[in-house]
Amino acid sequence: MTAPKKVVLAYSGGLDTSIILKWLQTEYGCEVVTFTADLGQGEELEPARQKAELLGIRPENIYIEDVREEFVRDFVFPMFRANALYEGLYLLGTSIARPLISKRLVEIAAETGADAVAHGATGKGNDQVRFELSAYALNPDIKVIAPWREWDLSSRTKLIEFAEQHQIPIAKNKRGEAPFSVDANLLHTSSEGRVLEDPAEEAPDYVLQRIIRPEDAPDTPEMVEITFEKGDAVAINGEAMSPAAILTRLNELGGRHGVGILDLVENRFVGMKSRGIYETPGGTVLLEAHRGIEQITLDSGSGHLKDSIMPRYAELIYNGFWFSPEREMLQALIDKSQENVSGTVRVKLYKGSARTVARWSDRSLYSEAHVTFEEDAGAYDQTDAQGFIQLNALRLKLIAARNRRLG
Repeated sequence: MTAPKKVVLAYSGGLDTSIILKWLQTEYGCEVVTFTADLGQGEELEPARQKAELLGIRPENIYIEDVREEFVRDFVFPMFRANALYEGLYLLGTSIARPLISKRLVEIAAETGADAVAHGATGKGNDQVRFELSAYALNPDIKVIAPWREWDLSSRTKLIEFAEQHQIPIAKNKRGEAPFSVDANLLHTSSEGRVLEDPAEEAPDYVLQRIIRPEDAPDTPEMVEITFEKGDAVAINGEAMSPAAILTRLNELGGRHGVGILDLVENRFVGMKSRGIYETPGGTVLLEAHRGIEQITLDSGSGHLKDSIMPRYAELIYNGFWFSPEREMLQALIDKSQENVSGTVRVKLYKGSARTVARWSDRSLYSEAHVTFEEDAGAYDQTDAQGFIQLNALRLKLIAARNRRLG
């Protein structure tokens, strides 16, 4: 690859991306632009600006942006309209953040005249795929630099030595091996590695970042009412809120009731299995509520079709294909299904569980007149069921008769 002249780096301000910043300068002799996204990870981002300046980045080349509303509105909510779960369990908290970061990297590259973008994902994980597929989908000519696949800084010792050699500040708690690594945003936290690598060992309690142990949650349940319009949450307990504010509030509610802890061994796109501890309190409540409102507003044909494509949709997001035409095609189908998914759901939060207990909507398809065990005043003629059953049984009878004939 031709050496880049200017690179936009996804920069957290931490030790690893600070080393990458300096490595780009020394390895390629290029100008570096930093991009730090506030995705709701719960960290103060001003130190990232100070660290970048300390490493020689000009103020006009430091981008720090609050993208929480865009993240929830344009990425999380569309995904939740699909009730997306990877391998039946994972709410895709890390996966769904990567296309937004890549989008801004490419946009900033265009704004600043940069010819390359760079990320800090390793060569063993999924994130390298997500970052790069998204970048190429948005700009097929962009160069992507992945230092972890290029450099020879293959150990913690070598990283520390490089940092010391180039006067990169190292926090005392970064000199040794961290007990596990954490990725966080407004949707979830993901913890993996080191003390979590053996799936036969229970994860220690200190891994939890946002959620208290269900055993320590309040002994009194709490009700929360979530209102939806066209599949998206718009209010909590009758109070209208922005998308990011809704997820923030649900995180608080779910977290204090121990809701949303997942211990998962998943199949990475690159071929290996990995074990992670995911905390998705608000997302777990939101999924339960969205399922609840769909129960009364979606017909069976729409709902069952939607459920049948969900695993494929979730896999596309997990594997980094957010900007692919097939994901956009599925999204159009999903969004069409949500036109009447409006109403309110009451969810009970109690010691690790989030359970729908009531739902109502002026778009409801539920008819008490048809399902009542009492007199239905002619709303449903039960004798119609006989012909329905006979027609559906016809092929089964023919198969049974053939099998009996053949012995």
